[in-house]
Amino acid sequence: MQFTSEQRLDDDILEREFTLGEVPGILWTPTSASAPAPLILVGHPGGLHMMYPRLVARARHAAAAGYAAATIELPGAGDRPRSAVAEQARADLRRALAAGEQVNDDIVDRLVLPLVEKAVPEWRATLDALLSLPEIGGPVGYSGGVIAIGLRLAVVEPRISAALLFAGSFVPRTMFEQARQVTIPLQVLLQWDDEGNDRQLALDLFDAFSSKQKTLHANMGGHTGVPQFEEDAGNRFFARHLK
Repeated sequence: MQFTSEQRLDDDILEREFTLGEVPGILWTPTSASAPAPLILVGHPGGLHMMYPRLVARARHAAAAGYAAATIELPGAGDRPRSAVAEQARADLRRALAAGEQVNDDIVDRLVLPLVEKAVPEWRATLDALLSLPEIGGPVGYSGGVIAIGLRLAVVEPRISAALLFAGSFVPRTMFEQARQVTIPLQVLLQWDDEGNDRQLALDLFDAFSSKQKTLHANMGGHTGVPQFEEDAGNRFFARHLK
């Protein structure tokens, strides 16, 4: 991990950009912490710089509760090389949504499965590097982003103790069997009127998770209308499970 820049935000947070191989990312740490801080991995749908205002707001909220936060760019997003297969799948998805058609499994598989296969090892390598830093300790939570990535991480990464997932992106039906292997505590956010998400599929996925501690927070509104109070609810969730 190579740090490429740093700045101190006005609320005693150190923000550092880094690269890990070809993967860019950002780490936020509370400077007032007297011991290594627990870590929240902050997922997003891609476009690190475009998403920055929302990401730094989430990081500030996490730091106020004593957590470090980190994020990385998704494969094929931002300045990273594009995949012709993913670009075609994304175009097919947009056409289907614009025409009011049901998005078929083939489109979802072509778009999401390769992304999961590449992104999850990158997240795990990033976690290795972050946990080697003296200012970062366990435990670790995962928050937001592409739900299929969070799902896979919850299955394969034993260092993640709890996950807050956003049901706002498509999940291949082939991953439902993996969802049954998820046993860590979960909190799932669902925007009831999300124009680009299959509500029933999201409810079926929630039902498939095997976690004994799982909570569904469903709010009225579209994809970007998540209520502000869910930030506080997320911190309370991690406070219960990141100990």
